Amino acid sequence: MNAPPDMNAMKALTTLDSHIRGGQPVDLVVLVLPGFSQLALHAFIEPFRIANVLSKLELFRWRIAGLDARPVVGASGLSVDVDMTLDDLDICIGGKAPNHLAIIAGEPVSRRLPPQITSVLRTFARRGIPISALGTATWLLAQTGLLAGTRCTIHWSRLAAFSEMFQQTQARDALFVKDGQFATCAGELAAFDLAVDLIAGHVSGTIAQEVCRYATVDGQRSGSNRQTGPTGLAFAGASDKLLMAMRIMEEYVENPLSMAEVSRRVGISRRQLERLFAAHVHIPPVRHYLRVRVEHAKRLIEGTSLPIIDIAIACGFVSASHFAKSFRTFHGVSPQQCRVALPAWVGPGLG
Repeated sequence: MNAPPDMNAMKALTTLDSHIRGGQPVDLVVLVLPGFSQLALHAFIEPFRIANVLSKLELFRWRIAGLDARPVVGASGLSVDVDMTLDDLDICIGGKAPNHLAIIAGEPVSRRLPPQITSVLRTFARRGIPISALGTATWLLAQTGLLAGTRCTIHWSRLAAFSEMFQQTQARDALFVKDGQFATCAGELAAFDLAVDLIAGHVSGTIAQEVCRYATVDGQRSGSNRQTGPTGLAFAGASDKLLMAMRIMEEYVENPLSMAEVSRRVGISRRQLERLFAAHVHIPPVRHYLRVRVEHAKRLIEGTSLPIIDIAIACGFVSASHFAKSFRTFHGVSPQQCRVALPAWVGPGLG
């Protein structure tokens, strides 16, 4: 038996039809760079296609741009054909520019932007055209200096390194962040959430909800949602006090708190805190806190060219020897060995 039609959605579509018919669709250009995520690309584009299908109107149209006319190879080894090149994009800025530019990058993010990309991005910014950076593209956008003083986000695996390398930005652990004409996104499935939010802004919240329903997504997620749960938390239904303690530990990496202070901020005794960790995490809270700091350090080693001693200090270690010992305890190698073992496209060249 077919489900009854959603009358609010039908009414919204009727109103939309009379309001937009004869108007111009929102023109999107998606610049994809080598190593891009296919998941992020399709998660971003599909909601616009679905909005067109549901409304029976061309609300959005999109073109894929590349550095040149050759297909762009993604991280999966699959390639995508391009509709326009960077030269075409540069030319169209002087004529009929698109309404929105999105950039999808991947690994490696260590390379510097070609001067022409920097020029195009800055020209778009000067003209007030909205720019969205998905996944590691936030890193590339920050290199242009356009994100100085701007709230932004990047995929969680790069968040620690990004925060250290671009301290003039206001990095957030979020699915996506919109600040002025810039939108930044964690990438992957969070690209869907950003696209749905753009649909709500350009068309209507009802259409955005219908896109989610069509895609069998359980409602529209807020951009402010965190990308991941606390480190080491791989279960549901844990105590709110435990979650709070874990989040506090993650927030205070450079200047670690004592267990007494963590307990006080959570509102429980130290003994209660130890019982929670024993029951759910199976290690003492002090050891979990040490692991949080070491994992943060590992992300900095993998994602920046910062000296090891600077990374140690940034993660709350008072000496290089203590840091090295702690790092080896969890990873079996020294921080220096970890950096040397990185693939050529990761690490010291970054940034």
